[in-house]
Amino acid sequence: DEESSLFFRVNVIIEESRADNTRYQKGLKAFQLLSMTRDARNKLSLLLDATGHQIFHDGIYNGDCHPGNILVLDDGLLGLIDYGQTRRLSHHDRLALARVVSSLGKRLPDAQEVADAMRKFGFRSRDDNVEIIAKNASLYFNSDIEGKRMGFATPQKYLQYLNSKDPMLHVPDPAVFVARTSFLFRGLGALLQQQIHTSSHWRKHAILAVAKNGKAHQLYNLGLTPISNDKQKILVSSQIFSFP
Repeated sequence: DEESSLFFRVNVIIEESRADNTRYQKGLKAFQLLSMTRDARNKLSLLLDATGHQIFHDGIYNGDCHPGNILVLDDGLLGLIDYGQTRRLSHHDRLALARVVSSLGKRLPDAQEVADAMRKFGFRSRDDNVEIIAKNASLYFNSDIEGKRMGFATPQKYLQYLNSKDPMLHVPDPAVFVARTSFLFRGLGALLQQQIHTSSHWRKHAILAVAKNGKAHQLYNLGLTPISNDKQKILVSSQIFSFP
């Protein structure tokens, strides 16, 4: 009858409305999640930039930038807390690391150049294998994507593989905590489904560190035009500050 027909049509409309609302809610949540992810990635990029400045210009850095030590303030600024894992780098170590990162951060890194920079930093391996030394450099200071491509489930397993090919006999102490910091940032990137290459983020700071040392000819070795004195200044982003 007419009443039953009307009841049926109303129910259909209600169900369609519910379905539309469900799709809207799912779409809204997806949009919000996407916005949150984009914002988090921007903040991660900012933290990488700030850490690069600390390492290569200040020579003292917070090596424990996990989410529990990062504050997002009401005005949108970021605050770094808990400097219990602060490390210092000597002038020599900063320049040595800068040469490694500058070489690794290139679009097409040269294995020989990377290996030479690693040796100058103090790395020593049993067989002095250029390719393996360069791969260790990338694992330490850039990305573990090569290990993933080779099928290794974790960076530790990839490191074991590299050591089986040419064991590292000496790793300079200053390199260890910088590498740990690099791994920490890559872990944060993984949570955001983002492949982080720390050397790509830090390379500009590394290049300026070498330039500020007054050895402009080394910039030619990196395939760059020497930076003039008035361009050697670096501005710290006004969007981040630290609590000592």
